[in-house]
Amino acid sequence: MGNKARGLFAGKRLKARRNEGRWHYKPYIKRVLHLKERSDPLEGASQAKGIVLEKVQLEAKQPNSAMRKCARVQLIKNGRQVTAFCPGDGATKMIDEHDEVIIECIGGSMGKSKGDIPGVRWQVIKVNDQSLDALLKGIIEKARK
Repeated sequence: MGNKARGLFAGKRLKARRNEGRWHYKPYIKRVLHLKERSDPLEGASQAKGIVLEKVQLEAKQPNSAMRKCARVQLIKNGRQVTAFCPGDGATKMIDEHDEVIIECIGGSMGKSKGDIPGVRWQVIKVNDQSLDALLKGIIEKARK
């Protein structure tokens, strides 16, 4: 049999053993040490507001050769700069410099980038408090500032 404590008064030792074992599990370490909140520009929030600094095009990873349309965004809450993907056909035409956008996590595995866009973890969902999706579908017009 294994070398686990057994018997009437083994509870304390079993609990200690379990707590020790948990430190070999990456998600546990991330959660307990608050590593996501520390490194995440959004500080653990699901969405954040920011100002568009410039529109950029990033090359997709191999084997694709597309230019993915993105925007450099400066977050209002902490001043950090991130690159956010602009999803949809012609989405960059709806986004101008100095626009206020809301970004959210793109949803890649374990908080990493998704698909063939290198190092981009966020995407734009709203421009000047209007849904980017609705703007692209022509449901609403872009507001004049």
